[in-house]
Amino acid sequence: MNSKTNKPPIISVVGLSGTGKTTLLERLIPELTRRGFRVGTVKHHRHRFEMDRPGKDSWRHKHAGASVAIVSYPYPIGMIMDVDHDHRPDELLPLLCSVDIVLTEGYKQDYNPKIEVFRPKAGGGEPILKGDAHLVALVSDAKVDLDVPKFSTDDIEALADFLIDNFNLTPTALTQHLEAAS
Repeated sequence: MNSKTNKPPIISVVGLSGTGKTTLLERLIPELTRRGFRVGTVKHHRHRFEMDRPGKDSWRHKHAGASVAIVSYPYPIGMIMDVDHDHRPDELLPLLCSVDIVLTEGYKQDYNPKIEVFRPKAGGGEPILKGDAHLVALVSDAKVDLDVPKFSTDDIEALADFLIDNFNLTPTALTQHLEAAS
């Protein structure tokens, strides 16, 4: 949790289909949980989805160690309730109680900080968020410079360090321990 706001930051992992967004989250979630952070995830869909079936993205997020996993779609969300609009990540925060960080997969049009996963072989000649003011990092093994920190697809520890430092994260368990001791 951001110790200054007491609200978890929301960071969106975006990229074209097939670039490795879910795989990145499957590797980043355990790294953050190993460090004591409670991670919530939101998978954004623009089409119908099947809820939590083995192999589906939400199932993969949960099995990677997310404390809370939600699938969001313009009409229902992963808790299977009717809604009248496509929920933004900040509207879903009340459903993600007691997490330190929320990682979304998708929401490339949203205004939250974004990490783009870019692989030229997955299509597209250049990153889709080139020039986006909300882009905070790039994950790619391609030679590309967007004037934001860049991480190799294998450098999960450095990406976790970046998130912790950049968003001033403190694990809930550590915060509760310090409060109990005072």
